[in-house]
Amino acid sequence: MAGLIKAWVHGWALSRGVGIPVAEPDGYRLDVGRPGHRVRYVLADARAVESRARSLKEPGTWLKVSGSRDEVAKTVPPEWEVGPPEYLMSAPIALRPVMAAPEPYRAELVGDGVVTDVVVRAPDGSCAATGRVAIAGGTAVIDQVVTEPEHQRRGLGRFVMRRLDEVAVAAGADRAVLVATEEGRALYLTLGWTVATEITAAHLPEEN
Repeated sequence: MAGLIKAWVHGWALSRGVGIPVAEPDGYRLDVGRPGHRVRYVLADARAVESRARSLKEPGTWLKVSGSRDEVAKTVPPEWEVGPPEYLMSAPIALRPVMAAPEPYRAELVGDGVVTDVVVRAPDGSCAATGRVAIAGGTAVIDQVVTEPEHQRRGLGRFVMRRLDEVAVAAGADRAVLVATEEGRALYLTLGWTVATEITAAHLPEEN
């Protein structure tokens, strides 16, 4: 579990263009530096939530915790907002036959070999679906997989995941990790991914 979390944290930092994660006794700190998301702490054990949350006061601070929503919600002070359940998932990388984009869509790869985007475009050139992979060590970290509402249920999510898998194989990765929403988990389970742990986000909101 510790290895999966470490890979995900470092890959997420690459994907989002933030600084190198800083190891701390209870997990990692990432200095994100964006409105509403100033700093993020990733905790590998829900038992660390109470002391960590009570020591943090700055709006825009986030926790990502390996633990259930119920565990986190009953532990953090009331000023923290707790998000819905998410899931850290993993899958072995496998070389599979190349998959063509579903008609009438076309796909392109954009990236530098460390972070690569798959962009699927509709016939009018608009973006129909996207996904990103960042290679952290020997692990491919999948991020920001989105299918636009008007293009859903056409196999684009499955196609994007296959293309990201191809990129990971070419980069020499042997395992992939991601954090999925409840909806995304259903898709990834059908693609052979397994749930490693529930992930819960909590944050101190900034005033508008």
